[in-house]
Amino acid sequence: MAPILGRSAGEGLERSCSERDWLRAHGPVGGIELLQAWFSGRGYVKHRHDTYAICLTEVGLQDFDYRGKVERSRPGQVVVLHPDEPHDGRAGAAGGFGYRQVYVDPAIIADAVTSIRGRPSALPFVREPVSDSSTLAAAVSDAFSSPLEPLARDALVVRLAEGLLELAPDAHSAGAAGRLDHAALARGRAFLDSQRATVPSAELEAVTGLNRYELARQFRAVYGTSPHRYALMRRLDFARDQLRVGSPLADVALSAGFADQPHFTRMFRSAFGLTPGRYAKLHSTMSAPDG
Repeated sequence: MAPILGRSAGEGLERSCSERDWLRAHGPVGGIELLQAWFSGRGYVKHRHDTYAICLTEVGLQDFDYRGKVERSRPGQVVVLHPDEPHDGRAGAAGGFGYRQVYVDPAIIADAVTSIRGRPSALPFVREPVSDSSTLAAAVSDAFSSPLEPLARDALVVRLAEGLLELAPDAHSAGAAGRLDHAALARGRAFLDSQRATVPSAELEAVTGLNRYELARQFRAVYGTSPHRYALMRRLDFARDQLRVGSPLADVALSAGFADQPHFTRMFRSAFGLTPGRYAKLHSTMSAPDG
């Protein structure tokens, strides 16, 4: 993967400032996805995803709206965005901005935090989205230096969890999570992973043995989002994979279980901050930066 995503932090990005916008992505693999991108102006409209997004700004100024404020990240700083929290992204000055980002499944962060603390705990909550965390900056940078093999993923998740705990002021005093039926949640998650259409609540209740309200509470505690959002994002992840290999938009919408292309476009834009057409076009420029 290293040849795909670039050699050293910022090297390819700096050479790309005179070229058109681009992005490169790898994964998800084992709950982790890597993204490297450069934008000359607005990168993303407001959207939200169901993972942690941990971003290292490498070139330029990155501005974004988050929790009712305009935030700014400078080169070397780290941005932590929580699951299901709306945000956008744009250049804060002339010259554009470039960054590397790790998306990580909240469930594996929860597992790592449990191992670190020795007991079940709530997901780390980082109040200030922009920081100078050396732990997270090093983890993000190192994630792009080698393939996402199993042991490398394990080490990365632990480092990310440690960095999040360092930034979470209540991490060491937070109480243990309420009762969680991990086996039932795993069955529900696996079932949602297999679906390409809307799943009725009663069907998921039958799979998990939990009533819909208890399921919603426990699912969010472990996975950081609701069952509905989780299922929708898996269908959109499938659609994104199809766009990367050049499948026609109409075919992608249908195969991902959307009633029509306009509905698919609205949902995709809401999840990723880009229309499906723009996402596919940006990926078609992958050969432009020679990082």
